[in-house]
Amino acid sequence: PAPMIVIGGASGMVGNVSHYLSMIWLTHFMKQMIEKGLPHAKAMHPQIVIAEAPDTLEPYALLKNINFDGSGGVVSFVGITRGRENEENVLHLEFDAWKEELPKTLYKLAVEASEKHNLNFVVISHRVGKVYPEEPIVAIHVGAKHRKEAFKSCEWLIDSLKNQAPLWKKEVRENSIEWKGGLG
Repeated sequence: PAPMIVIGGASGMVGNVSHYLSMIWLTHFMKQMIEKGLPHAKAMHPQIVIAEAPDTLEPYALLKNINFDGSGGVVSFVGITRGRENEENVLHLEFDAWKEELPKTLYKLAVEASEKHNLNFVVISHRVGKVYPEEPIVAIHVGAKHRKEAFKSCEWLIDSLKNQAPLWKKEVRENSIEWKGGLG
């Protein structure tokens, strides 16, 4: 399987530097490894990026440093918080996660999708904490040689994430609070 790259705040970095900068650095480092022909660089295909999103999620920034080589189709899914549910205004969602296991589960799903659909890359990011209406909750990007594999794999990934990721969602509305299911 492809190596897991978990993107988050890198230790030793200045605190106000975005976690996206660490993604850029890691992707640059991977490209250098491949260009220099280092032995473990060959295992970098498919590209799998699992990006932490504790405060914000910028879905399309996740694609900035992905190598699209060989991809004839890229399919993206971005889930956002609805502003209304059951005739009530939604104030926000709260996602609780088993933080040590979430990246491992997302990586496992990415590897499985890659093997099943022959993908060139998979990028997954899911928010934790409070997410307000119209804000992105989850972003999944997949690249494949053909569109059919890309569409199938993206759909499979979001369905599998909702069933397997160690996430719990609380919906806070104007007049009620509801925990939504177990995982996902």
